[in-house]
Amino acid sequence: MDDTTANLVLVGPMGAGKSSIGKRLAQALSLDFVDADRALETRTGASVSDIFACEGEAGFRQRESALLAELLQRRDQLIATGGGVVVAVENRALLRSSACVVHLDVSVAGQLARLSRDRSRPLLQRDDREAVLTRMAADRAPLYAEVADLRFDTEGCTPEQACSVLLPRIRQVWRRVAA
Repeated sequence: MDDTTANLVLVGPMGAGKSSIGKRLAQALSLDFVDADRALETRTGASVSDIFACEGEAGFRQRESALLAELLQRRDQLIATGGGVVVAVENRALLRSSACVVHLDVSVAGQLARLSRDRSRPLLQRDDREAVLTRMAADRAPLYAEVADLRFDTEGCTPEQACSVLLPRIRQVWRRVAA
């Protein structure tokens, strides 16, 4: 990737802090914050859970890909993606060519702790949450690595701490395209 792009994108597993850290980073970098899942919910008038229930994961992933392509045509945004955005090969190609990508990571144990009371995530509506997260981590870790310009482990960090450590690192790897 050319280190000069119009947008900064956060990828990583659910519970890594993409939304909470992303909001703070966007403010510090004077970028518009876009939570891709919330944007999709606004566009469709349905929750991510409802989209999964009605259209399945494949239908959700199609909508997610179309939204990502649209968002990356804009500029001056920090986009917090859903954890599975990297599953589609076309999304990975688009991310590599069109954005500076930061991979926020967290262990499965960290995810379980952070998501212990969260019942909104369709892929975790099961009794074997740890097994699901372990499998997703194994499947997706190489895909996150494939697209990332920078990796940061959020384990044990508050969003404020993560932001203060990440800001100088992001400034080392990313220059925003001039208007």
